[in-house]
Amino acid sequence: MSTAAEQRTGAVVEQLRERIRQLQAAPRSYLATLRTGVAEVDALLPSGGFPLGQALELCGEAASGRTSLALRAVAAAHKEQRLCAWVDGPKELYPPAAAAMGVDLSRLLIVRPKEPSQLAWTAVQLARSGAFACVVLDLNQGLAGGKSSGVRLSLAEGKKLADAAFRGGSLLLLLSSPSAPADGVTRMRTESLGPEGLAVEVVRSRQGGLGTRAVMPWHSLYPALGPEGEASVLLAGEMPTGEDLVPDFQRARSWEKRNGCGIMGQRPGRDASMPSFRSVLGTGTAPR
Repeated sequence: MSTAAEQRTGAVVEQLRERIRQLQAAPRSYLATLRTGVAEVDALLPSGGFPLGQALELCGEAASGRTSLALRAVAAAHKEQRLCAWVDGPKELYPPAAAAMGVDLSRLLIVRPKEPSQLAWTAVQLARSGAFACVVLDLNQGLAGGKSSGVRLSLAEGKKLADAAFRGGSLLLLLSSPSAPADGVTRMRTESLGPEGLAVEVVRSRQGGLGTRAVMPWHSLYPALGPEGEASVLLAGEMPTGEDLVPDFQRARSWEKRNGCGIMGQRPGRDASMPSFRSVLGTGTAPR
C-alpha cells in the first residue's frame, strides 16, 4: 500500500473514531421521551413526557406521589426493553410494589450506597455510562421529627448530575423534599390533596411549561383503584371494627392460677402447690 493510501485510510479511521465518540456522548435520539402514562402529567412538559438527556427533579412531601411517578417512568423505559437504575438513599424501595407498577425487576439495578455523601457520585457514574435509559436518585432520608428530610446537593453536584445525564443520554430523576431541594434543570412539585387526589406543578423549567399545574384523582396514578377508588385501600377512620374482623386479644389475669407447669414446663411445683403424696406412701397424718 502506498503512503498516500495509508494516509487516507488513517484519516478515515480517525473520522470514524471521532464520530463514535460523538454518538456515545450525545443523547439517544431514538428514545427521546419517557411518558409516564398519566396524561395530565405528560401534558405539563412541552416534550409530552420526561425528556432523556436531562435532569428532572420531583420535589414533594412523603406520600405525595413523587416515587410513584418515578416508577411509572421506569416502567415506560422497561416497555422499550431498556435498562434503568435506582440509587436508593433511604433504602426503602420495595421491589414487589415496584413490580405492581409495571417495573421489570430483571431490568432494574438497585444501588444502596452506605454513606449519603456517595449518592450523587453513584448517580453520576450510572448516568454517564449511557447504559441506562433512566436513573433515579432518591435523596430522601426517611422521616425526622415528623417531616421528610433529605440530602442537600451542592451547586457543583447538581451541575455534575445534569452534565452526566446529557453525556449519557439518560433521564436523571431526582426525588427530593421541600426542605432539601436539588438543582435539577426542571423541577416539578408534587402535592397530596388527600382522598381527592394529587397535584403536580412545574415550578422551574427552561423549556417552557413554567407554572402549569395538573390536578388528578389517585386512580390516574394507580389504575388498580378504579374510577371510584373502590380497591382494598383503607383510609383514615375507615378501619373495620366488627368482632369478626378484629378478634379480642386474650390476656391472662394476674390473679388466675397457673397450670403448675412453669415456664416451658421446666419449673414444676413453683407455680402451684405440690400434690399430696400421703396416699402413695401409705402414711397417716403428717409428722409435726
